[in-house]
Amino acid sequence: MQMSRTRRAAAAVALSALALGTVLAAAACGGGDSNSTAATASPVQGSVTGGPPANVGKDDNAQITGAGATFPQVIYQAWFDDYNRKVAKGVQVNYQGVGSGAGVNQFTAKTVDFGASDVGMTDAHLAAAPDAQILPSVAGSVVLSYNIPGVKATLKFDGPAIANIYLGNIKKWNDPALAALNPGVNLPANDIQVAFRSDSSGTSGVFTDYLSKVSDEWKTKVGASTAPKWPVGQGGQGNPGVANIVKSTPNSIGYIELTYALQNKLSFADV
Repeated sequence: MQMSRTRRAAAAVALSALALGTVLAAAACGGGDSNSTAATASPVQGSVTGGPPANVGKDDNAQITGAGATFPQVIYQAWFDDYNRKVAKGVQVNYQGVGSGAGVNQFTAKTVDFGASDVGMTDAHLAAAPDAQILPSVAGSVVLSYNIPGVKATLKFDGPAIANIYLGNIKKWNDPALAALNPGVNLPANDIQVAFRSDSSGTSGVFTDYLSKVSDEWKTKVGASTAPKWPVGQGGQGNPGVANIVKSTPNSIGYIELTYALQNKLSFADV
């Protein structure tokens, strides 16, 4: 699959911000595409902050599809909406937040024009998509959000405590390890309700890679993976699904991208 100049222009505007974290995989640029028409497409110059030249994109028409990580979905949608409103009203970008794993699979299967993942494509993925171009797109933070009725303080966790919560070794909020990290906080004697990603997720890959670095037990029993076998808890689809579990479940904890914690007004811990 190839990307038309219209699609290249849209991608260039979206990706001109300095970024780390999530990466976009796009088909190699060049030629035309049966799903788009580029009437007067021109190479993009300048930056998002400075704005593209007045003649870029105004007459472009294209339907661009993408899928992948929910981690950057909020900012992607803002970028694409902004491009459609301010640059090319005929360019529509449809991005589905289905998780990093599904996004990579759809991209390599050539059912979407671009995919996004919080972890890089494997050699096997790249072999299936030899014309892929890998581009860094956004930076973000994975946070541990929690919902403990009556607790207003910002909780503090360290790596071993987080690993032990997700291993099921720490089962109660008033566990001595958590109490020692949070002196003066009246933690309840309630069971911790653990939430995790049920889909193949780059955010899970990042989170479990961290746990593998701070806990030998986690590294041995579970390891780093985009789709680990979670020892305890309930799964939610995407960052929105985990955020919804935490928001609606008392005494819960879950790892999500910071934007989802802010949007849902969820407390999140200092680590």
